[in-house]
Amino acid sequence: MRAHRILIMLAGLMGAFGVMLAAAAAHLADASRLGAASSMLLFHATAVIGAVALTERGLLHAKIGLAAAIGFVIAATLFAGDLSLRQYAGHSLFPMAAPTGGTLLIASWLVLALSVVWPGKTSDRM
Repeated sequence: MRAHRILIMLAGLMGAFGVMLAAAAAHLADASRLGAASSMLLFHATAVIGAVALTERGLLHAKIGLAAAIGFVIAATLFAGDLSLRQYAGHSLFPMAAPTGGTLLIASWLVLALSVVWPGKTSDRM
């Protein structure tokens, strides 16, 4: 599925930027925001890959699992982008951008949980 391939590509970019932010956090003074941004990207890059893989295997409701993966990408990017912009430019992406991203991450995890119990379009192989 094309959407799955795009999500995996985005997860790869999230992982790469997560590692770059971790390196910057280790070498820059007062860069604690970058450490948090790095963690959000790295953790959720793997969550995207996992959600796609589980959806492909039929263990998650296809559309709901896809929605969770898309939510992870958008939310982690929003969260990390806001923290990175604060670090490098001294201002936020927009008011409440990081908390909005964090809230969307929580919602995406709940959607992922829902995708395994929602009836239809999942496998009963569990």
